[in-house]
Amino acid sequence: MAAEISAIARLRIGVDGEGVTTLVVFMSCPLRCRYCLNPQTLSMSFPHKSYCAAELYDEVKKDNLYFLATGGGVTFGGGEPLLRADFINEFRAVCGSGWKICLETSLNVDKELLQSVMPSVDSFIVDVKDMNPEIYSSYTGADNSKVLANLEYIAEAGRASSCLVRVPLIPGFNTEDDVEAGVAALKALGYDNFERLTYKIDPHGKRKGNL
Repeated sequence: MAAEISAIARLRIGVDGEGVTTLVVFMSCPLRCRYCLNPQTLSMSFPHKSYCAAELYDEVKKDNLYFLATGGGVTFGGGEPLLRADFINEFRAVCGSGWKICLETSLNVDKELLQSVMPSVDSFIVDVKDMNPEIYSSYTGADNSKVLANLEYIAEAGRASSCLVRVPLIPGFNTEDDVEAGVAALKALGYDNFERLTYKIDPHGKRKGNL
């Protein structure tokens, strides 16, 4: 099984999970966010490379000592990594249990994909955009019912503590009150690890990063 990957970023610290991490960026996403940070993942015409799990392992194992020494490993992002659940499970089988595997995900996928990958994943960084369905739809062009169902599933599985939930202030789409309402709703589900941030938008309406 192969997956299309747009980038592999090595030696990242403190931004993609614990310890030293390598970020692997998958192509393809179910959302069309107004301020997408990785729009290159939305078009297969953008330069990318196809890897099987063993090939990716050969590429990232050069940092094995860093991973083991710091409790780090590989973070899968995108795009939407849960669309590649089978690949992630294959990669876990190849790399073994010594590395941490983290997913940066919107959770906007069928629950079966999340269920299948749970045993392979140590932690999640969840970008919920906004918990309000109308705000979410306006910003992403999609419905957030799958997100809410998957958040409930993770909590019911006793894995809420393994999630960092990013709750952004998105200029032109939500307010600080909306952010706090989202945090309150997430706390009610059992989540307690949040990252509040503000999307940084340039004068041309492009997202440059986070504040």
